[in-house]
Amino acid sequence: MKWSNSINLQQPLQDVRLLTKAPMLDWQEHLREREKAAYEQGRRDGEQALGELLLKQRNEMFELQNGIIDSLRQMLPKMILETESALIQLALEAAKKMVAGLKITEKTLEAVVREALKQVQDTSEISIRLHPEDLALLRQHQSPLLEGLPETGPLRFAASTEVTRGGCIVQTRFGLVDALRETKLEQLRKAANL
Repeated sequence: MKWSNSINLQQPLQDVRLLTKAPMLDWQEHLREREKAAYEQGRRDGEQALGELLLKQRNEMFELQNGIIDSLRQMLPKMILETESALIQLALEAAKKMVAGLKITEKTLEAVVREALKQVQDTSEISIRLHPEDLALLRQHQSPLLEGLPETGPLRFAASTEVTRGGCIVQTRFGLVDALRETKLEQLRKAANL
């Protein structure tokens, strides 16, 4: 193989000897080896860069995962409280609708009055206010409650439009017991901290 380009040097060469017995290089083979070495070096550099990039991405993913887990840990108790509150509210609304949809009978009215009377300490001079329709219902069915109870003695009943259907207000010399449906629902709501 001949060189057709001349090489210009800045300084003259000294002690240059011509090797007559030097092996003849196969330039094609030499170029292939250099190309192969360059390819291998590029592959190693690429693998190293890819490994560093994967390590960096893995660390970022780990930090992201930890951030998500921490956020969930902080959010979970709040979600539980909110869900609990919503469920209680839903239960109260369902109870309110169920109670509102129940037919008012003399038996349910008697049960409401008896329950209210259990809260009374003083059994003398007990006055019970009912909605006019509820009082008429008790009278129509000749409820024995109208005659009084052995543990309380005589009871005075009065009709009041201020009392809603299905509830009653029991009054004694020392105070009153509010057994209205709305009041009971509000007490449930307060007991549930809503």
